[in-house]
Amino acid sequence: MTWNELRGVALAAAGGVLIAACGGSGGGSSGGSNLNIAFLPKQVNNPYFDTAASGGQEAARALGGQFKQVGPSEASGSAQVPYIQTLTQQHVSAIVVSADDPDAIAPALKQAMQKGIKVVGYDSSPAPDARNLFINQADLQGIGQNQIKLICDEIPGCSGQIGIVSATSTATNQNAWINFMQQTLQSNPQYANLKLVKTVYGNDDPQTSVTVTQGLLQAYPDLKGIIAPTTVGIAAAAQVLEQTGKAGKVALTGLGTPNDMRKYVKDGTVKEFALWNVKDLGYLAYYVAALMVQGKLAGRSGDKFTAGRLGGYTVGADGVILLGPPFVFNSSNIDQFNF
Repeated sequence: MTWNELRGVALAAAGGVLIAACGGSGGGSSGGSNLNIAFLPKQVNNPYFDTAASGGQEAARALGGQFKQVGPSEASGSAQVPYIQTLTQQHVSAIVVSADDPDAIAPALKQAMQKGIKVVGYDSSPAPDARNLFINQADLQGIGQNQIKLICDEIPGCSGQIGIVSATSTATNQNAWINFMQQTLQSNPQYANLKLVKTVYGNDDPQTSVTVTQGLLQAYPDLKGIIAPTTVGIAAAAQVLEQTGKAGKVALTGLGTPNDMRKYVKDGTVKEFALWNVKDLGYLAYYVAALMVQGKLAGRSGDKFTAGRLGGYTVGADGVILLGPPFVFNSSNIDQFNF
């Protein structure tokens, strides 16, 4: 499904850890039936990554390949390393990984690449020299600018203190988005009256995200808005605002999934939030990994390829492939989506 087709279409997503065998066994072979591709998210049993995995599973069926998802229950780079090592020993065709700590997992990924295993990053990039390609869900600068615009639109007069509830302090994408948020605040006169007072880290853990949001509100009683560019964090922050009676008084936006945020949009805790098509992200990541395994995509800058139902793409600088622009969810469209 392309971004032009998103509006008005419901997407079905699978929950839990997804494992699908859609072809023969074996790794490394260029035959479609021998595609043996593993997804390694930051953490399993996370609705965001489960949705991405459902897209990978769909691509596996389309290509006649195998799909499996493995990973830690906690979001940390050190927790991902043993899974990379095990997948390397199993000699899977490719590892599709969302890096919790790009440098911590780099040595293990490089060892996998030395064994002929293709490495494709998605959601959060590993170190550039520790992967073949990276599927970027949206332009980093565009995400940062969009988040500031959304919080500005929700705060009366676009004036006051704002805070950020992030995931882990080492997450590549989170740090890049926050950097662009800061640049946008500093460089655009429209946001001159918004002041970013603090960034806190919930480590993509619901309870930790609740705790740090509570701490943020206590430390800054005049806080006017919160940006949570993490699906776990924005849901946790919404929960805290409701429990503390600050829903509607402290604006909240960020990046979330429609299913997690529907309740909070409908009761007015959140007016708008953004995300990309997470299922398509997983679909594209699997497809790219498969094309590399089959020798149909070298991954050089400027290389063009077709990714099934998503159509044509071009490899950009530094081996980055852009999925598409962010999509804004609000009360007028949120019931059209199911993921």
